[in-house]
Amino acid sequence: MAAPRLALSVVVLLLAVITLSEGMRGVGPSKCCFLFKETPMAKDKVVDYVKTSQRCSNPAILLKTIRGHRVCVRPSAPWVKELITYLDAKAVPGASSHL
Repeated sequence: MAAPRLALSVVVLLLAVITLSEGMRGVGPSKCCFLFKETPMAKDKVVDYVKTSQRCSNPAILLKTIRGHRVCVRPSAPWVKELITYLDAKAVPGASSHL
């Protein structure tokens, strides 16, 4: 009688641990920005961009450079808006939107 109770207790405990660990895995966004590049970047140095998660405390755009670096910039900056317009115009028709 004790063996089935012990087995059931172990299974319940195991399920609780798995559930807890899986829930903690997706707690926050993968990348947020806290420092921003304020000076404009040359258009030919940037190949792509992505908007950070809405769960980040600061709205930001991550620019990907031709060397593969990621640079945080403010989406409200006029030069960033112009750069995004430029990159969107270069995008292949039918490609997914960054925003």
